[in-house]
Amino acid sequence: MTSNVKESFGHSAPPAPAALAAKVRTLAPSMTRSMQRVAEAVAGNPAGCSALTVTGLAELTGTSEATVVRTARLLGYPGYRDLRLALAGLAAQQESGQSPAVTADIAVDDSLADVVAKLAYDEQQTLADTAAGLDTAQLAACVDALAGGRRIDIYGIGASGLVAQDLAQKLLRIGLIAHAHADPHLAVTNAVQLRPRDVAIAITHSGTTGDVIEPLRTAFERGATTIAVTGRPDGAVCQYADHLLTTSTARESELRPAAMSSRTSQLLVVDCLFVGVAQRTYETAAPALSASYEALAHRHDPRSGRR
Repeated sequence: MTSNVKESFGHSAPPAPAALAAKVRTLAPSMTRSMQRVAEAVAGNPAGCSALTVTGLAELTGTSEATVVRTARLLGYPGYRDLRLALAGLAAQQESGQSPAVTADIAVDDSLADVVAKLAYDEQQTLADTAAGLDTAQLAACVDALAGGRRIDIYGIGASGLVAQDLAQKLLRIGLIAHAHADPHLAVTNAVQLRPRDVAIAITHSGTTGDVIEPLRTAFERGATTIAVTGRPDGAVCQYADHLLTTSTARESELRPAAMSSRTSQLLVVDCLFVGVAQRTYETAAPALSASYEALAHRHDPRSGRR
């Protein structure tokens, strides 16, 4: 990860109490096992952990005080005291609310009604986790880069490729020059042509997709502004990202591949980027959007004789 991303993270405000559980789910895969024990403890029992000193939490989780402090900082808190305050706030929120009635663990013999309810709940949780963990300072920097970009290249493979196409189509409709690349060879050959003021976006949930990392690295080396949209802030793709937008960690099951959940969170980030850019470039974006609607209107009007 580049230094400017690290510095931006370092100056981000601590996550709100409601965002703590989402932060744990997102960052847990990149933690050491001892840090995972601390994170799981505070997310699972915020009320109990909020009453513990740093020594008490270290003893409860079989770790050290240093591990507890490192975990608090990785979760976005300056120190353990700030984490305890967030835990107390989260405990109060949980006491005043109700636990969710469904989970997303879909069984092969579930009724379709249960499948609908579980998927709907999981989609809602995925969106909430992504929104809670999204760094708005990083988002604003990405919007600035896109709004002032000469050319925008977007890389994605598989389900992430569909998200890349969605973003490219949105940006094209407000008059920006944007292209989505699912073919890794074409992605690299196009990235070679990028220059400063151009923008390259890599979309990869795992953060380790080589066919996405290679063109982003090429764009980075050519001086383009680079953005990574990923569920793994420790992924290899982040080495070549000037800006990082994290999505929630997908909850995968036998009947629900991770690609479904990751796509949901990626589409939220894409929509946030698009709306931010449309706001920033409203004077040109609004007429371009109107023109695209008008150009396609006859295709939606059965009375039109145009073909």
